[in-house]
Amino acid sequence: MNEPRNTKQTTHSPVQAFPSGSTSRMEHAGATNTTEPSEPTNETEQATRTAATEQAAYADASEQATQTTATEQTASSEAAAHPMSNFLFILWAGGAALLSYSLVYALRKPFTAATFDGLTCWGIDYKVAATLMQIAGYLVSKFFAIRLVSELKRENRLKFIIASVALAELALIAFGCLPCPANVYALFFNGLALGGMWGIIFSFIEGRRLTDILASLLGVSMAVSSGFAKSLGLYVVQSWQVSEFWMPALIGGLAFPLLVGMGMLLNRLPAPTAQDRALRSERVTLNKAQRRQLFRRFQPLLILLFCANLFITLLRDIKEDFLVNIIDMSHLSSWLFAQVDGMVTLIILGMFALMSLIRSNYRVLQVLLFLVIGAAATLSYLAFCYDVQQLPVLYWLFAQSLCLYLVYLSFQTLFFERFIACFRIQGNVGFFIATIDFVGYTGTVCVLLFKEFASPHLEWMHFYNQLSGGTGLLCCAAFLGALCYLMHFYRLHRNGWHEGSQPTEATVPEKNAPAAPPSPVTTERETGIPLTLDKHPQLV
Repeated sequence: MNEPRNTKQTTHSPVQAFPSGSTSRMEHAGATNTTEPSEPTNETEQATRTAATEQAAYADASEQATQTTATEQTASSEAAAHPMSNFLFILWAGGAALLSYSLVYALRKPFTAATFDGLTCWGIDYKVAATLMQIAGYLVSKFFAIRLVSELKRENRLKFIIASVALAELALIAFGCLPCPANVYALFFNGLALGGMWGIIFSFIEGRRLTDILASLLGVSMAVSSGFAKSLGLYVVQSWQVSEFWMPALIGGLAFPLLVGMGMLLNRLPAPTAQDRALRSERVTLNKAQRRQLFRRFQPLLILLFCANLFITLLRDIKEDFLVNIIDMSHLSSWLFAQVDGMVTLIILGMFALMSLIRSNYRVLQVLLFLVIGAAATLSYLAFCYDVQQLPVLYWLFAQSLCLYLVYLSFQTLFFERFIACFRIQGNVGFFIATIDFVGYTGTVCVLLFKEFASPHLEWMHFYNQLSGGTGLLCCAAFLGALCYLMHFYRLHRNGWHEGSQPTEATVPEKNAPAAPPSPVTTERETGIPLTLDKHPQLV
């Protein structure tokens, strides 16, 4: 008796966890393979092979996500087990960064303490000409730093620091040796050498859990160092009877070996950990196409911020370089600048340190924008009500310095660090900082030329107050627009409007959730641009 023969055999497909497209293909494959003796068709083989490939990729992604979670948990456990390690790292990295940029100021700013009374160059005031030449070199350096800082690899940073510092000191020596007024050209090379230093130093400390604190220390070095450099320059001229032309070279010579030593300490910092990369995203170099794509993605926001920083940088430069012309220093201590900037430094350091307690990158961006809006409004109030208030010089200088540095340092330190982390941008902070500096110093050169040629007899205090009042109003409007756009952009991300991008802070999956299967989006291999830089759909 013949046994009954199965005329139909069902193929079971383990694709329930995959997207609907994969499931459909597998169901079709199962339906096709219905008779035992029939040979599988090419279409069936291809569908089966595709499903197997997707399953393997999904398993690899899930395993990678599990390993990443385990690494993060291990890093957290290690940090909890060694609470002093964070303190020691802050002392090492933050201290080296703070001292490094303080010494950069010792090579760049001491000459601003001199007045060069009675000297002229090109038919304009000698100090204005000297300042213009240094800023021109600084401006050219910032332009090239947009590419250099964003592309420079870690192993070349120390070489860059040593070469830059050496060129800056040689330029100061030439400033003392060459006859006046030809020596102003030496300051061009001094600015050219130091224009990329901020971005290079920041590259050592960005992309870490503790970057908020480290960046705060680096940022306040700019506030305290400016006043200290001017006070030190006045002291050397008045107490040591050193010429105004040789004073910068003397101070720079003392700073040169110390700055090289600080660069070596920064170069020995360990690379960011897995936990750092998970919280703040990995920092990578950017080529020209990636920089252009990044700017296009956030174009409205960046234009507003760059325009506002143009005027903030301009106002800061006028204050730093011509403060001895703006206020009467004849009855004030030469160390007044250092004392005021020291108090401002402590306040800003405390405010920025509190930001590290806020885990949400988006909330930090909001808080910073609210702070800079308030500071910009205060600048306008101090300027337009100057004659009514009749504030003592010390109070006026303190209020101006606090508001101005709060705005300036917010974007030089924390804002773009948190901005990259919030939207998981594949890039680095150096690109943003070099760009806003280039835009800002361009404005400084233009305004100084306008002041000297269009209004050469305009009194410095009146000129500064007019500039400060207008800057405050313009920045209030720009920062308010940036805040509204940021909130709108973030809501779109949170609601899933940006298809095909890497997860932003608003859409980061749970730690233990498996990674999603590959989606049919354009790959980095095809475009040469990271997926996180895909252009966002038009929002307005």
